[in-house]
Amino acid sequence: MTVTARKSGTRAAARGTARAAGDEQLSRADRVARGKDARAAAPLESHAEFAPAGGRDPVGLLLGQAKTRVPELVPVRHGRMLVSPFTFYRGAALPMAADLATTPASGLRVQLCGDAHLSNFGAFASPERRLVFDVNDFDETLPGPFEWDVKRLAASLAVAGRDNGFPAKARRKIALAATESYRTAMRAFAQQPLLEVWYAHLDIEPALAQFRSQMDAKRFKLAEKMLAKAHTSDSMKAMGKLTAVVDGQRRIISDPPLIVPIEEIFADVQADTIYQLLHTVVGKYRRSLQSDRRHLLEQFAMTQVARKVVGVGSVGTRAWVVLMDAGDGVEPLFLQAKEAQPSVLAQYSGRSQYANQGERVVAGQHLMQAQSDIFLGWTRVPNPVDGLDRDFYVRQLRDWKFSAPIEAMIPTGMEIYARLCGWTLARAHARSGDRIALAAYLGGSAKFDQAIADFAETYADQNERDYAALQAAVKEGKAEATTEI
Repeated sequence: MTVTARKSGTRAAARGTARAAGDEQLSRADRVARGKDARAAAPLESHAEFAPAGGRDPVGLLLGQAKTRVPELVPVRHGRMLVSPFTFYRGAALPMAADLATTPASGLRVQLCGDAHLSNFGAFASPERRLVFDVNDFDETLPGPFEWDVKRLAASLAVAGRDNGFPAKARRKIALAATESYRTAMRAFAQQPLLEVWYAHLDIEPALAQFRSQMDAKRFKLAEKMLAKAHTSDSMKAMGKLTAVVDGQRRIISDPPLIVPIEEIFADVQADTIYQLLHTVVGKYRRSLQSDRRHLLEQFAMTQVARKVVGVGSVGTRAWVVLMDAGDGVEPLFLQAKEAQPSVLAQYSGRSQYANQGERVVAGQHLMQAQSDIFLGWTRVPNPVDGLDRDFYVRQLRDWKFSAPIEAMIPTGMEIYARLCGWTLARAHARSGDRIALAAYLGGSAKFDQAIADFAETYADQNERDYAALQAAVKEGKAEATTEI
């Protein structure tokens, strides 16, 4: 896999790094020894193990999350999770975090994505206007054992493969491809200078070209077409899709409960108060940006704000679309302000050092991503309605964002995608963790790969049981689910 390096200036590493050896300045030999010693605590073969803990209650965990979410959106979340075992898996990061905490632990910590399923990887625009591939969801990011991310990725491939009707042999080949890609990439990063690792990133279009021989011409052309379309997915396109001109003003189109302007959620007086508050909040958010990006944002004025339902697991957390404009309705900028609650990993891996959960997300994203959105920042919002302060992180709503259509993949395509995800996750972990110790722990054999592939299928079985448990809870009236039209 060809990797290019940026020549632009460095970005200071985010606080909260999970790197264990960097501050100690251990020798390379000591770091290799540390990685090999970790096999005593968690032999490579042990990562195949998973046995449900006694008293395990995945539905109870999911219902517990509902307590901090918008009540009328919780049934929407459950409805999206019940579409398929894979959509359930996407929303079940908390039950899996509880399960991972019971598995053998290597003790080698990195900055985790915390929800590294295959749909949380994708392509987006870099500041240099290239289409790059990276991890793109950090709601649950927190330091923790590196293998938790690898296991969540591999299990997601097994679950998605089952949803797509792939046979067991093909699913195992896909899981092995992801884990082998992770392991061999980490071993390559261990031989590279730290700055070279830091600058490494994956340009998706050249990377796709390397796999051309493994794809039939029709599917390769389709992939090229989808990537070309991603270049048009920006604020201008969002403006055409999400807004309309009403009485001479551009307004966000209401589509309840998926997108609802503030004016429809609250009474006029409350809405006016909230807009006054939001102007203050945007000012505070600007201060979290570096100076040149702060200057750029100051050229835009807020036009309207709406609540938007996003994702699967995130449904019910407060997410706002902020329409801003720099030129009389013809120069739009769509920002998304998304509520950041404590990571699902916190009670199993340790609390964040950040008091503001939005800052936790932003710091983790800067640490794991090779290139992040230029408007990525964080803030805290006091709520005049319920009196509770809530933390948010902010980014562009769309900037060439592209997610692969998982449900349309054939085994060959998912295997290629799995390799991209494995390499990308290794690069993210190599930035925050001790890549030399990790490479020594993983080794040159396929023992780790085989163990993770075993785990993936075992956990896919558990996921199907948990999916059925949520179905039963809805049928029995213990949980409510809404089917979207």
